[in-house]
Order: sequence, then structure tokens, then C-alpha cells
Amino acid sequence: MTDLMPPVRRRVHQPVAETWPTLARPRSNPVRRYGAATAIKLIAKDLPATIHLDSNRSYGLGGPAMRVHRTLPFLDRLGHDAGSGFGEAFLAGDWDPEPGTDLADLLVPFAERFSNDETRHLLPKWAQSLRWLVTRSQPGDQENDRAGARENISRHYDLSNAMFSEFLDPTLTYSAAYFGDTAHSDLATASYDELTAAQLRKLDSILDAAGIQSGSRVLDIGCGWASLAIRAAQRGAWVTAITIASQQALLAQRKIADAGVGDRVQVALRDYRDQIGEFDAVLSVEMIEAVGEKYWPVYFEAIERRLAPGGVGVVQAIVMPHERMLATRNTFTWVQKYIFPGGLIPSIKVIEDVTAQHTGLRADVVRHLGADYARTLRVWRNRFIERWPEISALGFDDTFGRMWEFYLAYSEAGFRTGYLDDVQLRLTRR
Repeated sequence: MTDLMPPVRRRVHQPVAETWPTLARPRSNPVRRYGAATAIKLIAKDLPATIHLDSNRSYGLGGPAMRVHRTLPFLDRLGHDAGSGFGEAFLAGDWDPEPGTDLADLLVPFAERFSNDETRHLLPKWAQSLRWLVTRSQPGDQENDRAGARENISRHYDLSNAMFSEFLDPTLTYSAAYFGDTAHSDLATASYDELTAAQLRKLDSILDAAGIQSGSRVLDIGCGWASLAIRAAQRGAWVTAITIASQQALLAQRKIADAGVGDRVQVALRDYRDQIGEFDAVLSVEMIEAVGEKYWPVYFEAIERRLAPGGVGVVQAIVMPHERMLATRNTFTWVQKYIFPGGLIPSIKVIEDVTAQHTGLRADVVRHLGADYARTLRVWRNRFIERWPEISALGFDDTFGRMWEFYLAYSEAGFRTGYLDDVQLRLTRR
């Protein structure tokens, strides 16, 4: 089994209601079902993909194809919740890509509609006015205060250290790698063997941007499994690495000890708002997405307070176009519901605005890693599918497997089309 030929996941016929209560089929509503069917026709009218709704109805202009196995449940889910219904229908096994069609390749034409400056929407303008009927607002229980942030982070990062270890590279770096010249190469050639070198290149690019050298005092906010902290310590830096994911912190401490830098790195189970001290560099990699819009000013103020005179901050962030961020910031998406509760992806503009209005920091983009992230996600997804027997043996069912396969493919499609980007930002005092 190779990275180039990932196995096909077994179809899910019926999720266990006790395990996946959110996937219970919504109550049938003929009006909503008709609206969903009409929306599919409108979306597919000029879509370079094919939707086989049933044996008699197919829509689209050709290209990557999907097959709906259970039409009525599929339409019920779409008619009930526009933000989550399509992804939930995949989790429930209501549809699959046609054999030979890669899931991300199928999702790309949909993502392109959002990334196109002329459209930015799947539906025509007159139909967009009706979206409020099938759009859910963010629930109040995902607030990112101290208690809520710890709960939200734990639901993802404390899923299972063993599970993450199966598909991440040996450094356990869970963010975009930096492939350099090969980032735009054919994704069919993306190989797990190239991932570790690309992740180390990314870590070094962050340390270089921050000017980390021997003796530097470094704060790593949202340290993950400590790959960046370890790399900084190997340069001779003194590192404080903080996270609010308890299981993650335990494994991070073990990896630090195994790397022989336990005397230079301190791991603390601590919220970024509670950190004290002064540092030559403050680093934070793909954590801002979990902070929440309400707390973005607090986050950047915390970075500024921790910086010593002349200090530098480096933030690596997933971003989206500003207009899309404004349009979607109050909606409840599939990703928020199933993968990252309480999360919201910012735009570069909002980061610039928040830092200008609430801090004395200036944010400058050092590097764009959107294409690199697409390649990273393809490697992760291939590896996840390849290692699925080992992951399922940890206690995860097929619905969970489909959830993660969809999440990784959905994200890859976003980066491939430019709907999402990943940037490294250098923060200095104005």
C-alpha cells in the first residue's frame, strides 16, 4: 500500500445513534427537501463536477463525480442545515465520491466558487437571501473564556496522542509544512517520506524570522507536541512552552526529554492570558484560529506584554479572504460542529486592524504557505487512510474515520483554491 494509491474507505450504512446523535436524520419537511433539491440544481448548473442524485437525476458539467446513495436523507440534511448538512451526509454514508474520484478533487469545484472574486457564493443572489432559513448560529456553549477554551481545545487535541502519532510525521508537527519549490508539484506525488524534512524547514523558518539563537528567551504559545520548542532549544534557546491540552502536554514533556533538551524547555499547562515574564521572542503556530473573534485583541495584547524591548513575535495563521470572514463569522459551520469547536479563521486584514487598534505591534507577512498546506493535508489524509486499521484499533469507529477524511479533504480543497491561505506574520513594535 502506497501514498499514491490510498485504499477506499468502507461505506457507513447506519451511524450508531448513541455515539453520533447529531447524525440522526432530521424530521422530513417537504418544503425544505424541495428547497434543497432546487439548490442542488442551481449549484450544479455551471459546476465542473457531477452530482448523481439518484439513478434518474444527474447534475453538473462533468468532471469529479459524487454518488448519492440515499437521496431523501441527503436532501433532508441539506434542507435542515446548510452549514453542516453536506458534511453530515457524508459522515452518515448518504453519499460518496464515485470510484476513482478523490474526495478533495471533488470538493475543489465547490471551494472554487467561494474563492472566485466574481461569485464568492454557491448560489445566485436571489437564492442567497433565503439562506437564513437553513443557516445555524454559533451556540453559546463554545465561548473561549478560560474554562471554555480548555474544553474546546481538549475536544480536538486530547482525542488521542496515539491517533495523531499514526498519521503525523515523527516530529508530531500539526501545522502546515514548508515544501518550498515542490509545494506546487502534482499532489498525486505527495509522499509521507518528504514530510519530516518539510516540517523541520517550516520550524526553522519561524525561528529564523524571530531571530532565535543561543541564549534567546522564547515563549511558545499553543506549543502542540513541542516540535518548535525542541528545535529552538537545539539552537541553545531557553523555552517556555504552554498549552491547555493536558494529554498533549504529557506527551510533549516526554518528547522533550527524549530529545535531550529537558534542561532548556519547560512545558506548562497554562492559558496564554495567564503567562507572565518577558521574552526575546513569542511564537504561536496556528493557534489564533482557536482563540475566537472576541478574544483576538486579548491574544495580541498578551503577545505584546510578553515581548522584551526589541523582541519579535512570529505567528503562523490560517487565514481567509476578509469578505468571507465577515460573511461567515456568525454562522455555525461543519468544522466548528465536529472538528474545532469555538474556532474562527481570521483574515490578514483583521489581524492588521486588531494589532493596530489594540497594540503597539505591526504585523508583516513573511511567507505564504497555502500551497504547502494543501500538500501537507494530502500527505496526512493518505497516511490517515493507510493507517486506519491501527487507528480504528484505538477505539475509533468508521464514522469517525469518515469525519477525519472529510475534514482533511475539505481543508485541502480550501487551500488548493485560495479560499484559505496560511501565513507567517512577524510582529514588531511600531
